[in-house]
Amino acid sequence: MNIEKPKGATTPPKVLGRGTGTGKGCTAGKGTKGQNSRAGGGTRLGFEGGQMPLFRRVARRGFSNYPFKKKYLTLKVEALGGFKEGDTVNRETLVAAGLIPARAKGKTIPIKILAGGTVSKKLTIAVDKVTSGAAQMIEAAGGTVVSADRKA
Repeated sequence: MNIEKPKGATTPPKVLGRGTGTGKGCTAGKGTKGQNSRAGGGTRLGFEGGQMPLFRRVARRGFSNYPFKKKYLTLKVEALGGFKEGDTVNRETLVAAGLIPARAKGKTIPIKILAGGTVSKKLTIAVDKVTSGAAQMIEAAGGTVVSADRKA
């Protein structure tokens, strides 16, 4: 059994510029005269009609820290509630718990624990950075922060 296309589903392409009787003859749908009606017409990327283009108007001076910006995988303290009393929280245990993506397991993207919510369990935290507020919350619950760079 052959499935056939419905009638009118495909139409032959319009033949351009082959006389006025074809429906797209004469100017071939490009209008009359002007830059865009000519062969090779049009403007380059960023052209603004002769006005000074934006990429030349905006100053390119000074220092930008953007190329040196550090990105972190951030977690709030409240996300650590799924761990048992006395557990060690590190990159491997966070991946196993599904709190950070598995693709970040072997990567060098640093992990940062933020002070958000509450923590009631005694945990040992061994990640790249822990904010001072998060470190205080963890230590107040009886936990410890090991080899973490404490930054606010």
